[in-house]
Amino acid sequence: MKCIITIELGTNGVRVFAFNLSGRVIGSMKGYFPTFHTEPDHSEQDPEQIFITTLYVLKNLLNEFIHPKKYTVACICFSASMHSVLAVDKNGNPLGNAITWADNRAKKEAQELRYSPLGKSLYAATGTPIHPMSPLVKIAWMKNRDKERFRQASKFLSIKSYIIHQLTGEYKMDYSIASATGLLNIHTVTWEADALQYAGITAARLPEVAPVFASAGKLKKAYQQSLRLPSETKILLGSSDGCLATLGDGVKGIGKATITIEDSGAVRVMGPTVLKDEQMRFFNYLLTDDCYVSGGPTNNGGNIFEWFSRQFGDFTNPFDMENSLQQLIEEASKVPHGSDGLLFLPYLLGERAPIWNANARGMYFGLNIKHERKHFIRATIEGILYEIYSIGKTLGEQRNIKSLSVNGSFGAIPFCTQMIADMFNKPVRVRQQYHSVSFGAFLLSATEMGIYKSLDEAAQTVELPDIYKPNKQRHAVYADYFSIYEKLSVKLAEEFEAISDLQQKYAIAEAPVKEGKEGRKSKKS
Repeated sequence: MKCIITIELGTNGVRVFAFNLSGRVIGSMKGYFPTFHTEPDHSEQDPEQIFITTLYVLKNLLNEFIHPKKYTVACICFSASMHSVLAVDKNGNPLGNAITWADNRAKKEAQELRYSPLGKSLYAATGTPIHPMSPLVKIAWMKNRDKERFRQASKFLSIKSYIIHQLTGEYKMDYSIASATGLLNIHTVTWEADALQYAGITAARLPEVAPVFASAGKLKKAYQQSLRLPSETKILLGSSDGCLATLGDGVKGIGKATITIEDSGAVRVMGPTVLKDEQMRFFNYLLTDDCYVSGGPTNNGGNIFEWFSRQFGDFTNPFDMENSLQQLIEEASKVPHGSDGLLFLPYLLGERAPIWNANARGMYFGLNIKHERKHFIRATIEGILYEIYSIGKTLGEQRNIKSLSVNGSFGAIPFCTQMIADMFNKPVRVRQQYHSVSFGAFLLSATEMGIYKSLDEAAQTVELPDIYKPNKQRHAVYADYFSIYEKLSVKLAEEFEAISDLQQKYAIAEAPVKEGKEGRKSKKS
C-alpha cells in the first residue's frame, strides 16, 4: 500500500500528515518551536531547532503509523509559511536565526520604498506588497544595518529551503514561496532585476526557482537509513501554506473565497489573473504558471488570542489554541453581539492588509464602567474577526464573493465561524477537520502522481459538508460597530507612529546587570 506524507512548516510548529491515495488520513503528529522577540519589532526562530523538530515528528509518525502497517511512502510534499529569510554561509550553515513574516525591523526601509516610483514598479512586477514582511526589504535591511552577516551570506533562504537543503543537499524554492519574497517577477517567473539591485544581491545568492510539482532531490543516504525510507521516495517542493489552504478548500473558481486563521490570518481567492490595485493592498502569489492565489493577510490572528489567554485567562497549554479558546468561549457567549460597545484593535504585531501599517498598535476602545472581563474576551475575538472582515470587504471591491470557506484551528471553532458568517452576511462552509493546508498538499501530490489530471479536477473533489448561515440582525449590529473600528484603524495612523517611536526610544535591553568589585564587596559587608 502506498501513502503520501505532507510536512507543514507553520509559524510555531510542524504538522506531519499521512494520507492513503484516496485522501483519507492514516495518521498525524505535530511538534512545536518558539518564536523569539529579542527586541521591539523583532521576530526570529532557530532554524536548527525547526529542523530537529521536523525530523523528530516525521520519524515518530513513520514509526507509529507507516512502518508497522507496511505502507510504502510514495511521496513527501512540503508546505510552509511565507516571507521568512535565513542567511547561510558557503557551507549552508545558518548565520544567526531566521527572520519570520511577523518581523517589522525593516519598517523604515519599507516605508521609503513603498511610496517611491520603484516601489510601485516592484509591486506590479512581483505581486508582493511593500512591507517589512517582504524578504526583499528584510535583505535590504540586513545590507544596511547588519553588514557583516550580509557580507558573509552565501545564500538567502526561506525556512523551507533550508529544511530541504538539510535533507537533500539541494538549494531550491518553489514558485509560490518565491513569489512571496518580493524578488520574483510573477509574469516572467524569474528573479526581478530591479528587486535584486535594490536588495544588493545577485540571483546566485538565492535558491533555484522551480514549479511546485518539481523534485526537491533525493533524501541523503543518512536520512534514508534513519527514517527507513527507500531512495525512490519522491520529495516534492510543494507550495506555501496559503496557496495550499486555498486549494485544500476547493477554492478554484468564480465567486469563492477562503479564510484561514491560525497564528496569522488571510482572505484569499484563486484564479487565472492577478488583482490590480493602485493602493497596493493585495498580494498575488503563484501556485502554477496559470494560477494565482490573491488576497490580503493579517499579522494578528490566533496569536493575539493566545496573548490574551496568557495575560488574562486560565492558559495551560500554549500550543493548543482550540482548548484554550473553549475555556473562554462560554464566558464570551454570555455577552451580546458587539460586546456592548467595547471595540478591540488587534494590531499587537503591526498590521498588513488592508492598512499595511507596521506601526499599528493594539487598543481597547469604548470602555465604560459596565464592562466586565467577559466583555474583554468577546471584544478580543470580535476584533480579530473584524480585521478578517476588513480584508474581505476590501477584496470584495475586486471580486464578487458569494460564498466563503474557513480553515485553521482558530477559525474552525463554531462560535467563531458563526461570527464570521454574521459579519460577512454570507454562508460559510467548513470541513469537519481543519487541516486544509495538508489536504491541499495531498491534492498537489496526487496530481503530480497522476491520480488527478489537473489541480482543477483535484479541487472539484473537495467537500465541505458543514455550513453556517448568516443572521441579518446580527450582521446589522456588527456593521454599525465595524464602521467605527474601520475609522479608528485609519485615523490613528499618526498616533500609531508616535507611540511606536517612543516604544523604540525607551526600550530597555533585558540583559542582566553585571556586578563589579564594589558590588561583590558590598555583599560581604
